[in-house]
Amino acid sequence: MGASLKDGFELAETQRTLPIALLRAREAVMERFRPMLSAHDVSEQQWRVMRVLQEAGELDASRLAERACVLPPSLTRMLKALEARQFISLRRDPKDGRRMQVSLTKAGDGFIAQVAPESAAIYREIEKLIGADEISDLLDRIEALLAALKSD
Repeated sequence: MGASLKDGFELAETQRTLPIALLRAREAVMERFRPMLSAHDVSEQQWRVMRVLQEAGELDASRLAERACVLPPSLTRMLKALEARQFISLRRDPKDGRRMQVSLTKAGDGFIAQVAPESAAIYREIEKLIGADEISDLLDRIEALLAALKSD
């Protein structure tokens, strides 16, 4: 079955599909951040979780998983590791004992403050390559894509 029939339902070349293009872009960006995260013994997901907590304050675990783009089973393991490093604190929700509330500790906030200049420098390097306006436009377009797909 070498030749395909043109019936209007052909698949696009994989490199020009939205899922693959978004994954490739994510990998290209994260390749620049991974060495920094590795040097500080923190995973990409752990960094996202701590950054979300820094911005949002205390969150319940399910909302944290959603905002940090982490699957709930992965988050459970991650929270144990972050708690062991004293970067986060966990407490049961007084209104619903099944729910865990998660917050960043002073040590976690200090860790972010320590790593933030390196992260910002990497971000500036990316901005130099493609421009701050281009990044802003790209983020706006991605947000529009997400909004359109959510309204489906």
